[in-house]
Amino acid sequence: MIQSHKSMEWRQIEQSWVIAPPAPKAVIHFLGGAFFAAAPHVSYGRVLEKLANTGYVIVATPFTNSTFDHRQIAMDAHRSFRKVKSKLFLDYFPVFGVGHSMGCKIHLLIDSLLNPERAGNIFISYNNYSANQSIPFFKQLTGTIPEISGMEFEPSPEATKQLVDRNYKTERNLLVRFFDDDIDEILSLAQQLEQKFPTTVKVQTLPGNHLTSMGVNVNWQTGSSFTPLDAIGQWLKQEVHKDNHTLEQVMIRWLSNCLEPLRLN
Repeated sequence: MIQSHKSMEWRQIEQSWVIAPPAPKAVIHFLGGAFFAAAPHVSYGRVLEKLANTGYVIVATPFTNSTFDHRQIAMDAHRSFRKVKSKLFLDYFPVFGVGHSMGCKIHLLIDSLLNPERAGNIFISYNNYSANQSIPFFKQLTGTIPEISGMEFEPSPEATKQLVDRNYKTERNLLVRFFDDDIDEILSLAQQLEQKFPTTVKVQTLPGNHLTSMGVNVNWQTGSSFTPLDAIGQWLKQEVHKDNHTLEQVMIRWLSNCLEPLRLN
């Protein structure tokens, strides 16, 4: 059961990281992007803690990008989430899915394959690229490891689209894209979902880039002499922080609007 804490802290429960306010109003299941998803409570800590401070239980489920089987990742992530929800007696709270980048695809698969009850989903910087586009040096690897040359994510990008067309049932969706993000496919997903739910899909474009949703606190200390590496560190620190407040505000406002009809009922 959720209990009051003097200060909210992340706790590992089952395979997920959880932060819970003393009087929650809803639950957010968060899935991060490839490479950053292994420690979502660190990589996305600032944004997730802000959501927790406004009354949302955050269940951030880690996963690694070590398999091509995204279907299995989706089933494992959902299973972990259900265990946490049961342990913390959260079964009667509204649930929202929130994903960044590859995490968006995993949420789409969870909804399309497992049909969980969701009050809504938030997709940030979604992409559904093939293995060839997503994995650095994939083409070079196929030259040295011919066995992987024909490998593709399961389900493939096209099969994922077909699954969403047939089975995706969550009506309320917020899709967030950034002006300087040239690797997202939010507009394609928006077009697909709007055909299913013409009045309940919202698209928001914000200043920022593909890293804007990451709230990681980059603690970069420069050396005695300022090097090009120091410059990269300072740039990264600036980029991941400069637009987070705007993203947080958009998410909190949309979540509150979704919850309002539920409160009236």
